[in-house]
Amino acid sequence: MSSGWWRWYEAVTSSITKVKLVNTYNIVKSLHIISIVAWMAGMLYLPRLFVYHAQSAPSSDARSMFATMEGRLLRTIMLPAMLASWGFGLWLATLGGAWAQGWLHAKLASVVVLSGLHGFFAKEARKLAKGDKPRSPRFYRIINEVPTVILVVIVFLVVLKPF
Repeated sequence: MSSGWWRWYEAVTSSITKVKLVNTYNIVKSLHIISIVAWMAGMLYLPRLFVYHAQSAPSSDARSMFATMEGRLLRTIMLPAMLASWGFGLWLATLGGAWAQGWLHAKLASVVVLSGLHGFFAKEARKLAKGDKPRSPRFYRIINEVPTVILVVIVFLVVLKPF
């Protein structure tokens, strides 16, 4: 009779463990998605601020205002969101056992490129804040499309898992 209770206990505790793992995975996945949304919002908005910054008069109050907005966006939203995206993403890959899958390697390469672009944007914001001559508004309009292209690639990799 005790063996029946033991089997029941093992079944219940095993189910609870599976539920906890599924809940952990789904919570981490949710936090990862939220982090990505915040990071991408900044990645799409910051180059638009650069366009306005480049179009403003060199010694105007607008330049100072844009530099402040760019710095705050980077420090308070984009950097924490990027770090959270990386942290939750790596945790998610570990929980899901996805390290050996090719799509994840391609996604990670894409995220490295996106992180490099983030670094470029941060450097550009620092240059603009110092009063250096901005690039052309056309340059910033074109580079504004790059995060979108990378995002599309990442979404297709994650959803379709082609390899």
